[in-house]
Amino acid sequence: MSALEEMAYTDGDVGLTGLLARPAGKPRAAVAVYPTIMNPTPAVRDKALALAEAGYLALIADYYGKQPANMEQAQEYAAEVRPDPLLYRHRLRAGVRALVSQPEAENLPVAAIGFCMGGQAVLELAREGAPFFAAVSFHGILNTDLPAEPGVIKARLLVCHGDADALVPRSQVIAFWEEMDAAGADWHFHSYSGVKHGFTNPYPASGNAVQYDPSADRQSWAAMHSLFDEVLGG
Repeated sequence: MSALEEMAYTDGDVGLTGLLARPAGKPRAAVAVYPTIMNPTPAVRDKALALAEAGYLALIADYYGKQPANMEQAQEYAAEVRPDPLLYRHRLRAGVRALVSQPEAENLPVAAIGFCMGGQAVLELAREGAPFFAAVSFHGILNTDLPAEPGVIKARLLVCHGDADALVPRSQVIAFWEEMDAAGADWHFHSYSGVKHGFTNPYPASGNAVQYDPSADRQSWAAMHSLFDEVLGG
């Protein structure tokens, strides 16, 4: 396994920079990693490297083509792509294309995982029928302006959610369940009691809404690996 490598790619005329983590040997699968609204953070970088350590080729996608300096700037950048779901999904697909363009990704099964805004990102791609073997959301936003149509979702879904997440109230959770049932999706939903938003991030910014939870971090990461093993074998 090597350190993260910068990888230039584009979405139309927008230049983007992904961060690629390569395993030491032949990859088991390729995994697109969607970061938080802050774009790649130390916690997300650690997760991509952990995937490579486990034998996966992983690419952290880039939302903006620029790195926000703070949350206010990140929200400004996100507002350039996120409100329009078609534009948003187009930007997200560019990351998948960049990943599968790698020579060692040829013929590999592909999954996607994401954190916070990235959790929403992988669900958006799944909703439009991305051919992932799995899509995993960690403390992701669950609502959408383009609900899934029946029979479209191909990925097996795993949603890992903190029940005390102030950004994702229970009304949003129930609406998501109902959407997935109506779409006929194959979904698992893990909810951790008393756990807040951002529970996988051991370096959270200050604020009461976000809090690391070591147990939820471990349990959700283990659940992801369990799902991957079930689909891929091993």
